[in-house]
Amino acid sequence: MKVILFSVIVAIALLAGCVSQQEGNTIIDGNTIRASYGTEPAKAVEQNKTAVQNTSAKQNESEVVTMAKNPIVVFETDKGTFEAEIFVKEAPITGNNFMQLVKSKFYDGLTFHRVEPNFVVQGGDPNGDGTGGADKTIALEIKPNLKHVVGSLGMARSQSPNSASSQFYVVTGEASFLDGQYAVFGKVLGNGMSVVNEIEIGDKMNKVYEKK
Repeated sequence: MKVILFSVIVAIALLAGCVSQQEGNTIIDGNTIRASYGTEPAKAVEQNKTAVQNTSAKQNESEVVTMAKNPIVVFETDKGTFEAEIFVKEAPITGNNFMQLVKSKFYDGLTFHRVEPNFVVQGGDPNGDGTGGADKTIALEIKPNLKHVVGSLGMARSQSPNSASSQFYVVTGEASFLDGQYAVFGKVLGNGMSVVNEIEIGDKMNKVYEKK
């Protein structure tokens, strides 16, 4: 087990974590970071303008529909239930990996092993101590438009960029310094943060599933 730091910028502000090598996979522990015209020009121009407006409206409507297709995951915990949108459209590598784990019931019964007030709540480790993960790791997927704001879901990892597996965190406070370093792949919906903020170390995710 070796000591790692999240990054140079958080080395002083945060505690370092311990990682373990399990079957070649390095997993982060509980101390994750903190037209054309016709013969009538005037009429044609007007028809063209209308066509463009209609096309634009259809595109905007299509974009809204596409965004709405992101899955919603329900987390039933010891402290209550909260829901989160998973960004499979915006962050397909990370979002789909998470959804595969959810559909396989990987998270059912696992605990939140790390709670840092006003920073993050972290879980998803089958070992319960920050040293475990799923049977595969994924590539780091950074999307500049997905920021670490309160309610964001992010993937925990070790110092190695492509080491994220199953451990994830929910941002509960200032964590903008993680932007560009860790993958954001979802957000807590509605008043779900009132539940997240009550979570303590050892609380379970009794059931995690996709909302139908």
